[in-house]
Amino acid sequence: MTAVQLLAESGDERDALPVLMTAPLRPGCDRAHISRYGDPVWDLAPGVFRDNARRCHVTIHFGGIKDPSIADALRQILHARLNVDLPGHRSRLEPAGVRGEANRTLRFFDFVKAQLGRFDLGRVDQALVDRYARSLRLAGLRPVAAAALLRIIFDLHELQHHLPTARLSFEPWPGRSPFSVAGAKHIAGENRTPRIPEAIMTPLLSWSLRYVTCHAGDILAARAELDRLEATRNRLLAAEEALDPAVRRLRQRQRLLDYVASLRQHGRGIPIWTTAHNGATRTDPQTGAATPPINYHLIHLHAGINAQAEPAMHLGLATGAPDLIAAAIAELGTEIGGMDTPISADPDTGLPWRTRFDAKVLPLEEVMLQSAAYIVCAFLSGMRDSEIQAMRRGCLSITRAEDGTILRHRIKSTAYKGKRGGGEETEWVTIAPVAEAIDVLERLSARAGQARGTTTLWPVLTLRANTKTHVSAEIVRQLNRFRDHLNDQFGSAQAPVIPAGPDGRPWRLTTRQFRRTIAWHIANRPFGTIAGMIQYKHASVAAFEGYAGSSRSGFRGEIEAQRALGQIDDILVYFDERQSGARLGGPAANRVGVVLDTAAHELAPLPAMIADRPRLRTMLGSLARTLHVGPLADCFFDPATALCLNRSSEPGASGPMISMCEPVRCPNACIAERHRPAWQRGADEARLLLREKRLPEPQRVTLQAEVARIQRVLEQIAPGTATPHNGMAGEEEEAGLRVTD
Repeated sequence: MTAVQLLAESGDERDALPVLMTAPLRPGCDRAHISRYGDPVWDLAPGVFRDNARRCHVTIHFGGIKDPSIADALRQILHARLNVDLPGHRSRLEPAGVRGEANRTLRFFDFVKAQLGRFDLGRVDQALVDRYARSLRLAGLRPVAAAALLRIIFDLHELQHHLPTARLSFEPWPGRSPFSVAGAKHIAGENRTPRIPEAIMTPLLSWSLRYVTCHAGDILAARAELDRLEATRNRLLAAEEALDPAVRRLRQRQRLLDYVASLRQHGRGIPIWTTAHNGATRTDPQTGAATPPINYHLIHLHAGINAQAEPAMHLGLATGAPDLIAAAIAELGTEIGGMDTPISADPDTGLPWRTRFDAKVLPLEEVMLQSAAYIVCAFLSGMRDSEIQAMRRGCLSITRAEDGTILRHRIKSTAYKGKRGGGEETEWVTIAPVAEAIDVLERLSARAGQARGTTTLWPVLTLRANTKTHVSAEIVRQLNRFRDHLNDQFGSAQAPVIPAGPDGRPWRLTTRQFRRTIAWHIANRPFGTIAGMIQYKHASVAAFEGYAGSSRSGFRGEIEAQRALGQIDDILVYFDERQSGARLGGPAANRVGVVLDTAAHELAPLPAMIADRPRLRTMLGSLARTLHVGPLADCFFDPATALCLNRSSEPGASGPMISMCEPVRCPNACIAERHRPAWQRGADEARLLLREKRLPEPQRVTLQAEVARIQRVLEQIAPGTATPHNGMAGEEEEAGLRVTD
């Protein structure tokens, strides 16, 4: 668009301009029929292609703004941001981001009005915007968040030639950026999304996989059972609609008797709800204990009654069958939930993983299953939230070998980041757990998708009226609800399934954290706990063959960025531990120690833990770039001296072959305190073998040499710890192994 179009002299002419003048529109949308500049409500949904965008986030209600001058200024700046590209400054605002931009703008506009007594951008000066920046700092906002709020002030100046009246009369903070003004130390390529701690991610992934692989079958079977019961009930109601009410009641009582007889035959009780709803309870006549109420909903389904449509037919009324139900409870007792779907055994305990389902707990478990599948997809594919929520039925394809062996799982979805308009269709190569999660989602979403006429894998599962179609941003609430559900259902206050975060509060999960966390683990902890849980070798191969996308999705670049950041973090741990007295072992210990000690000397007399971290990062950057974490030793890689490359069949290798590492021989190997448990386990296992009386002498000599080698390593990193464990000293000396202190 041109400035002339926006700065039309006639207000009526401006009011007639489309809000989205050049942005691409969804198929079937006509630019002649979208929101206009002067409309009281801007609906930008025609220009939003992402399935995970909430309708309220792409709608602006100007009528709710009390001050007309603020509403007019907001119209001007939003219209310019949506339609004007400023090369070297800002590209056009994506329609999906309009609500956030409006909120940030209104915060500044409200501040201006409070400071001046009335809203007038022409009276805003440098002193006022300085006060605004100071107010953001006093509000406790992180510098990055403050920079985003300050950006609007820069926009008002940079877009001045595209704004009829809402512009500043001066250049704010000449020569500086919003980051600089806010005091944010922006590091190029740094991802500021918090990484989920391993102590939280490990059980969260484990339980998510358990839901997908173990519990999903029960949940889906229970939904099929409930659908069958409701269909049968509806057929009975239709068939008996014309009968006399007394005849209908007799038939209902007979079906109730048949249901009770079936329960008696299978040794089951009369169903009660899993939990007490709305505070309602019943008192057990035999024990006097308070329990959840009788599950009349399930009883009515078996008896062919819809008590919601016909309250007079409720079996709990005096005209119903309270006598039959009371007698059945006295004889059979009660059963929580009551549905017939059997509950599978927990793989750890061998006991049912939960009580039987009822019509209230089943929808909850369906939402929990959807959340678990999201975690599996997000963490193990590395896809962004918008890419995950763009997945549709049939998105998974499988490539097989001639003998039927699965070679590749591929996901087809849409990548949006960095793409204008409708994004770009992309394929991701992924691993089996993600494929299983998608299969579960296809079955889980079928009922809601059919009811709403959508093929998305992420519909809102409840079928209540006036409910939105797509789960969109609600997934964040679901993820945190899943965290709490796991703790409530399977943990305790003393031993929660998902532990608290570093601050002692529940870790707040967001969709962005999963991609960053998996990128960090692939780059920096290929031998860690999470790696073992998901057969990480396969995940890593998938990652670099298109797993989480080709370069179009940017995941490879993100892994490399996380590798660089992880290397810096790891070298800072080396530095801090060195300053605390920790010792290093291995052939590279002296070389690494000299670099760390030199940095400490240059920073003296600052204590290690309060040293200038940015300066320290710079000083140790060269060493950090050579660091590759390993299970028995870390490699400070120098290709000229790397022993692993001598054994590698791959010419021109650019990194170490960790699986071929010789940690006590390679000049690049450095052993730290965190490697000690692995070495100690090796020593303990060798000692156990030495207890075998019939061990051949050559093997005994070899094992003795191995234990001695490990002891020398342990003495290097932790003097005094290289002693026999588990009370085995006597047996080892008897077996001919001399243990030294």
